[in-house]
Amino acid sequence: MKIDIVTLFPEFFEVAFSFGPIKRCIELKNLEINIHNLRDFADGPKEVDDYQYGGGAGMVLKIEPLVRSLRKLKKEKSIVILFEASGIRLNQKIVNELSKKEHLILYSGRYKGVDERFKNYIDMEISIGDYVLSGGEGACFVFVDAISRLLPGALSDFDSAEGDSFFSEILGYPVYTRPREFEGYKVPDVLLSGNHKEIERFRKKEALKKTLLRRPELLKNLNLNEEEIKILEEIKKEVESGPSKNI
Repeated sequence: MKIDIVTLFPEFFEVAFSFGPIKRCIELKNLEINIHNLRDFADGPKEVDDYQYGGGAGMVLKIEPLVRSLRKLKKEKSIVILFEASGIRLNQKIVNELSKKEHLILYSGRYKGVDERFKNYIDMEISIGDYVLSGGEGACFVFVDAISRLLPGALSDFDSAEGDSFFSEILGYPVYTRPREFEGYKVPDVLLSGNHKEIERFRKKEALKKTLLRRPELLKNLNLNEEEIKILEEIKKEVESGPSKNI
């Protein structure tokens, strides 16, 4: 996969992409990342933004350097993404779909935003949440990090990706390590049993329980199998019969 990022602050990514799954993917040549300074496509270093038409606080990124950069970088199979608060909320399904693309071009917004007309040239707008950031660089990093975890060689054990929260569109199951007991808190006996079938059921139940208690809206659109439906009904009865316990 190839990713081109257009930003006013290329230095943001120098450290961000120098470790973890992203670095591993780059070293394995499964991921190519190129950072482009939007100022390089402007008439001058200070010609990337201007005041709003109609008045109002905040500068707006000009359309000319945005389109120039896009025309230089875009290929036949490129997907162009702008990170902006008005975009669709990023989720694992979107990450899974976009991780299969050959070429992504990411635009990091700044200041009050980009000239609205630039949105006629892109494929999609993405937001990573309902809060305000100083710019889109942080959102770009979050997106690339999520994408990189799905690329070949990113993780030492792909199961660690499959067990992540949201990988299967539900929250992840609780995990434990040594010691077996700490200040009265014990690791569940089933995880020490060696019974892989029971361990798998325990983890599935705990993941569904966590999702039901904390993010019930995630369960609405899931295609649960017969076993999962049975487990969920079991959980609901447990919840209804007594106070819920934090997991």
